[in-house]
Amino acid sequence: MSMTEHEKLLAGQEYDYRDPEIQDIMGNCRRLLQIVNQTSDQTKRQTAIKDMFKQVGNDFALNGQVSILYGKHMSIGDNVFINGNCNFQDSNLITLGDRVLVGPDSKFYCGNHSMDATKRFGTRANGDKYLISYTKPIFIGNDVWIGGNVTVVGGVHIGNNVIIGAGAVVTKDVPDNSVVGGVPAKLIKELPAIK
Repeated sequence: MSMTEHEKLLAGQEYDYRDPEIQDIMGNCRRLLQIVNQTSDQTKRQTAIKDMFKQVGNDFALNGQVSILYGKHMSIGDNVFINGNCNFQDSNLITLGDRVLVGPDSKFYCGNHSMDATKRFGTRANGDKYLISYTKPIFIGNDVWIGGNVTVVGGVHIGNNVIIGAGAVVTKDVPDNSVVGGVPAKLIKELPAIK
């Protein structure tokens, strides 16, 4: 049985972003995101947030406007705070654990393209070119503080009890109980484990 384009996307395989199912998911997210980013009615905003995400825990706070591509690919734990102007390019699954703090202007990019320029575009049977994209999930554990203007790329797993310094670019997994920073992010120091 062949996979749908959406299933290919989530499996990290080459997929066609123009597929109707994918476009419907993104269109629904845009509609709900407009409510989230523009309404002052908190009841409507909270309903749109719950409808947009795959899962939302208790006491979720979204401060200001954000950019989200799919919405339904994101799972958010309890007591999560996301500051304004963050960008979630959730073309694969993004999981935020409990008690995660996300600083303003942070970016989460699941999508990627080939390093080989000759493999970034494919050709359809009718001769039309299409962009080839691949995706990987992002996982963020519990008790994580992500500073402002941080970038996290697809395939990264951030452990529990972690601090990501402002401006860092996280390209590799981050172990539990650590502080990382820089471009690319590197271990700065270890933290005592939470008891």
